[in-house]
Amino acid sequence: MPTPRLRPPSSEGLWAGDAQVRLPVRRSTATRELVKRILVALGLLLAITLIVYLDRDAYVDNTAHDGVSLIDALYYATVTMTTTGYGDITPLAAHARLLNTLLVTPIRIAFLILVVGTTVEVLANEGRRAMMDSQWRKTLRNHTVLIGYGTMGQSAVSTLRRNGVPSEKILVIDSSPQAVAAANRHGYAAFEGDATSRELLHRAELPRAREVIITVNRDDTTILTTLTVRQLNRGAHLIAAVRESQNVTLVRQSGADAVVTTSDAVGRLMGLSSISPHLGTVIEDLLSSGEGLEVAQRLVTRDEEGKNPTEIAGERVLAVIRNKTMRRFFESAAEVLHTGDEIVVVRRSSTAPQRRNEAGADGS
Repeated sequence: MPTPRLRPPSSEGLWAGDAQVRLPVRRSTATRELVKRILVALGLLLAITLIVYLDRDAYVDNTAHDGVSLIDALYYATVTMTTTGYGDITPLAAHARLLNTLLVTPIRIAFLILVVGTTVEVLANEGRRAMMDSQWRKTLRNHTVLIGYGTMGQSAVSTLRRNGVPSEKILVIDSSPQAVAAANRHGYAAFEGDATSRELLHRAELPRAREVIITVNRDDTTILTTLTVRQLNRGAHLIAAVRESQNVTLVRQSGADAVVTTSDAVGRLMGLSSISPHLGTVIEDLLSSGEGLEVAQRLVTRDEEGKNPTEIAGERVLAVIRNKTMRRFFESAAEVLHTGDEIVVVRRSSTAPQRRNEAGADGS
């Protein structure tokens, strides 16, 4: 996300080759700013051309001695504004020289300021971006890294946001500049580059990430990315999506904690919808958020300690997670809830649900 680079503007300058984060900001694009400055320069050029042409009788052409035409006026404006000054066309009358002093010279200075200011701003922006990148990375802790901002990735991030994960705790990595731009529009910091690059992952502070989600388009890329991620961060919760079920074992052996087979999942949902339309609708409802039913994972509260999962009001407990081991609701070990347990529940969708493990996020 080629050598990783920050876009826009182009990073083919002082920090070329160092992937810098692209933070979501609302400002004019580099192209728009460049067009504005070109139009201003053309306006200044046109102003000098008109001043000279309208007062052409006060100027003399020392080379051709045939008067000053519109082309001559444009030529004089160009060489004057760029401080070239060949001297072949000169103001002869006193008032023309006064106009050059009071009008043409300030316009020439304004043009030089515009050129120098553009150069200085480019250099300043490069330095400011490098400083922002450094400061941003120093404060990044316990964040979620999403690798691949396609349809699956965007759905995953939307689910995280609906479950209380703040946007500043989400970092996107994608090799496509269009995907990076989309992530910025949605309010997320993003890197453009190859997620198998250890340098890029280090700059994304992946060793300090809490969670990594991989949703790239190729299973071989998923396996290589999983291996690289696991080498840099052995403690992060790593979820990967694969397209083919035969690659699930390889991805698990590479270090993924959970593997989702997209083609099988879609196929099962389509099959269930065909056999039993209502069953398919319920499952689709569970997978969506914001209305109807939803599946959630949360910590057991103090009031729920010692209770049987069936006694939880307003929710249906599907599983209990104790000491990082999942126990289904029908197992004897899940008959009594304890403080520190997590439960997977089906409940009515809430507009402001809490993130799972929120109480223990700082310590995990």
